[in-house]
Amino acid sequence: MLALCGAAGARAAGKGPTGLHAFMLRTNEPVVHTFSRTPSFGWNPVKGARRYQFELSTGPSFSDNSIVWSAHNLRMPTVAVPISLPWITGNPYSLYAHVRAVTNRGPGAWSAAFGFNMRWAAVPAPVTPNYPGLLRWTEVPGASAYEVWIRNPVDQSESKIFTTHLNMADEREYYTFHQDAAWTSTVQWRVRAERLLYGSTQNGLPTVSHGPWSPVYVNSNPAPSGGLLSLQASVTSGAVSNAANARIHETMPAFIYHGNTGIDGFRHELWRVEIFTDQDCLNPVFRGAVTGSPAYVPRMSGPLAIPADATNEEKAWTSFLDGGTEPDGVTADGQTFKTNELDVPQDGAAARVDLWDNSWPGGRYYWTVIPVDAVPADALLTSLALPAMIGDTTITVADATGIGAGDPLLIGPWPGEHAVVTGVTGNTLTLKTGLQGVHLAGEEVLRPSGTITYRDSELAQDACAAGKVLAFGKSTQPIVTGQRTPFASGLSPNGRLVAATKASPKFYGAPLVAWLPTSSAHAYEIQWSRTKYPWRAAGMLATYSSSLMLPLTPGTWYYRVRGLDFLMTGSRPELSWSAPVRLIVTKPRFRIVH
Repeated sequence: MLALCGAAGARAAGKGPTGLHAFMLRTNEPVVHTFSRTPSFGWNPVKGARRYQFELSTGPSFSDNSIVWSAHNLRMPTVAVPISLPWITGNPYSLYAHVRAVTNRGPGAWSAAFGFNMRWAAVPAPVTPNYPGLLRWTEVPGASAYEVWIRNPVDQSESKIFTTHLNMADEREYYTFHQDAAWTSTVQWRVRAERLLYGSTQNGLPTVSHGPWSPVYVNSNPAPSGGLLSLQASVTSGAVSNAANARIHETMPAFIYHGNTGIDGFRHELWRVEIFTDQDCLNPVFRGAVTGSPAYVPRMSGPLAIPADATNEEKAWTSFLDGGTEPDGVTADGQTFKTNELDVPQDGAAARVDLWDNSWPGGRYYWTVIPVDAVPADALLTSLALPAMIGDTTITVADATGIGAGDPLLIGPWPGEHAVVTGVTGNTLTLKTGLQGVHLAGEEVLRPSGTITYRDSELAQDACAAGKVLAFGKSTQPIVTGQRTPFASGLSPNGRLVAATKASPKFYGAPLVAWLPTSSAHAYEIQWSRTKYPWRAAGMLATYSSSLMLPLTPGTWYYRVRGLDFLMTGSRPELSWSAPVRLIVTKPRFRIVH
């Protein structure tokens, strides 16, 4: 290792380095002491330094049990920290860094400590406009996911928390098996950002950290709508794609629709979103979970615990379903399948619920909504002998044989109004609660039993042929590696710690490069090549961080960065490459100390 002498800003080897500071993209940023993501660090080079030792700690004393991360063989006066620091704050700081130089005489003095906090930048706030069945909130910088806390509107003591990687979520718990305003009209919710951490800390700091819960927000929904089940739009924070204007989305969108009647003319209360690569809806690439909500957003935490038999279905009519699994789906022509929300890799806990980028505007996805019927394996069928009015707690059927107390009933045209029998006298059935609708004599009364099959009531190709199909694009913007000049820092050929000031900067030794993270990427790949075209990768590194030291030898180089989306369906998680960035690694112009 060459040691520099006479570099600007250098200090004697016996004194600690000066100018230690943290930064996100370039070393010449204004010095701040609060970050939402793990920063990089830089300091003034030290005369005669052969290497540097760097430590991060939870206390200014840097005791052994407080060391979070350390590096002891740094060749440059910069460091990209390869672990994700949790959100923690202190008085005045929760984390501290210091550095020292090692010369031919051995280690020098430690620098003054640089203190800083890791903190959320904002609390999530609701996003407008509102869509029935959909929650949306502002993104929080540094967040890896979000936890959503919702409350049962019927039983206020019951609540549920689930996790999503998007800044939106559907209200499936409220609508599924509950198509009435008592369940769906008012949704109380809170949300907080979650920071999933990577890398190992030396002192065992937690692997997950959270921001604060938002205030309680309230969404008001209209009563579930009737009429033909129709598509409205696919929605993200930045775009709305509808029949009038197909748009491109950077993340998997939310899907908005309304109505409850299929092309078969029958009313339904369950449905699922299905996505295809062709407008004829023959090649499915995504099948959503069963839901009763008028909006759908895929969840990496999986579907609701959809009941697999009639007994549990009856419980679902009056309960707030938890997360779990759902039985295999069956297409209208008898093919079985699983929802993509159950597509969980063996080595991961998150379902692959994102789509790969397509070549917009030529390439696009097509989506529809298919009604789903909960079909019991065994059923007893009778009919109303007399009409029944709203609020009635008894009904008279043609034949009550086989019906007993505790049995669930479906009254009226499919899928029927939910009811539970509490007593039987002749052909008169006493119900647990009053009826919500008017029913005519002759209407069907079904007592389901046994296992339940969730069957699509129509073929996707028929739904799409009938015009129930919309298109959208999915493409993640390339990683931003700089604006006019690269996000790059390092030693100048004259021995100063500098940030790039032109499109093709020159550095001595390994530069530190950074980029803006994207909401779709969970990790990143960086490649470097001697030539821009043809590209011949001379090396590649993967990182969960958004900065890296490039191990380059002297000469002209090009580097590029792409994200990796581990929630993407299939086995190829790669996103688009950034534009190649040119930089030059030079030989030193300063005097060498032997």
